Amino acid sequence: MSVRRFGVSLDAGVLEQLDRFVKDGKYANRSQAIRFLIEKHTVEHKWKCNNVVAGAIVLVYDHHKRDLTNKLTDIQHDFHHLILSSQHVHLDHDTCLETILVKGKSKDLTKLADLLIGVKGIIHGKLVMSMVG
Repeated sequence: MSVRRFGVSLDAGVLEQLDRFVKDGKYANRSQAIRFLIEKHTVEHKWKCNNVVAGAIVLVYDHHKRDLTNKLTDIQHDFHHLILSSQHVHLDHDTCLETILVKGKSKDLTKLADLLIGVKGIIHGKLVMSMVG
């Protein structure tokens, strides 16, 4: 990958925001921060265009909640064609962490994640997607 240099003109306030973003994000410099923002925008655009993406759905829940694990399993079976694998980890006596690796159209993955995260008893849930290819 060859690197090209170019100049950018920004209002003082926008430049201050960029510098805060660099500092808060612990980027080495403005170029790295701008590169991150461009890549993030590209990925989010692909999500909106309903392209094929890969991702992970992360769920944290209390496994003692009545019927929760059965509901999660039923939903996953309904979307089996999107699921590559899943991993279940016991964080402590009551709390479990489940990661579900997925690949498919972004709208389908979002629908699956929304259904899983919406199950009563989920403490925290998040879908992370990234472009494929």
